[in-house]
Amino acid sequence: MGPGVRFFSDNAALACPQVMRALGDANRVDIPYDGDAWSQRLDAAFSTLFETKVAALWVATGTAANCLALAAMCPPTGAVICHRDAHIEVDEGGAPGFYTHGAKLMLLGGAGAKIAPAAIVDLCERIRPDVHQVQPAAISITNATEYGLSYRAAEVAAIGAEAKRRGLGLHMDGARFANAVAFTGETPAELTWRAGVDALSFGFVKNGGINAEALIFFGPERATNARRMLKRAGHLQSKGRFLAAQLLAMIEDDLWLTNARAANAAAAALAEGAGQERLVHPVEANELFVRMTANEAVALRAQGFDFYDWAPGEVRLVTSWNQDMEAVGRLAAAIAAL
Repeated sequence: MGPGVRFFSDNAALACPQVMRALGDANRVDIPYDGDAWSQRLDAAFSTLFETKVAALWVATGTAANCLALAAMCPPTGAVICHRDAHIEVDEGGAPGFYTHGAKLMLLGGAGAKIAPAAIVDLCERIRPDVHQVQPAAISITNATEYGLSYRAAEVAAIGAEAKRRGLGLHMDGARFANAVAFTGETPAELTWRAGVDALSFGFVKNGGINAEALIFFGPERATNARRMLKRAGHLQSKGRFLAAQLLAMIEDDLWLTNARAANAAAAALAEGAGQERLVHPVEANELFVRMTANEAVALRAQGFDFYDWAPGEVRLVTSWNQDMEAVGRLAAAIAAL
């Protein structure tokens, strides 16, 4: 099966040629850990991208990026408010509790895996401020969400305002942050710190990287303890220059945004073929959740297409930065012909 007909995960996509070249360029003797020339450039490069001074740490996985961020803002006795379908709740094997040494996740509902300020208010107002109940310390949102919806800056700002009012940290799981930026047309700054975000897990692996994600702290002082946690958690890699080189290659010339736009365009083409009646959620990034019978799914797989069964009568399709648009067109036509 060729890569062009695989639509089950953007984690399976190829690495960008620019990233591969950057690894070759970094294959030289330098200072170990994060003292190398590439790692030392990260703060300045990401500060330019976000139009404010940031601390940028490389991390090998999105799970580690999310959980290190939460551990930096939530004590073991506290809690993190998130959606019940958030990746930190459903797909990270209890890692948030492990990294925070026991903090609780407080779960909210919301269409398309988005949470609303009113739901945060309702939850917090029901928690007594005594020693018998866990007190929230942070909020975590995902952009784009687990169902492919993108928060607009105004939506993030409304949550950010509530977080600030209650003294809570605000974390954004941005495994597909690039896709959200590409969809909304809003700037990285508008979608993050200007809207009240304190820390961002900025995903690159799904978007053309190999094994490097960026953990961004808006306000470098927030990163001091996180750097120690990085070492304690076993994520301070001795040859960190290879992770830093990937991140720098992706943000140079806005490659991260170019790739995300390509993945989003492929998803939009599939959405057009599927038609609104089949779409479970609006398509606002590079994921589609499509209503489909078991027999219809079998028929598509018989034509060579690969994707995940998601729920009864529903499949998930994910497009990648290097998706073969000819294969996209064939899948769109095949869905339309069902």
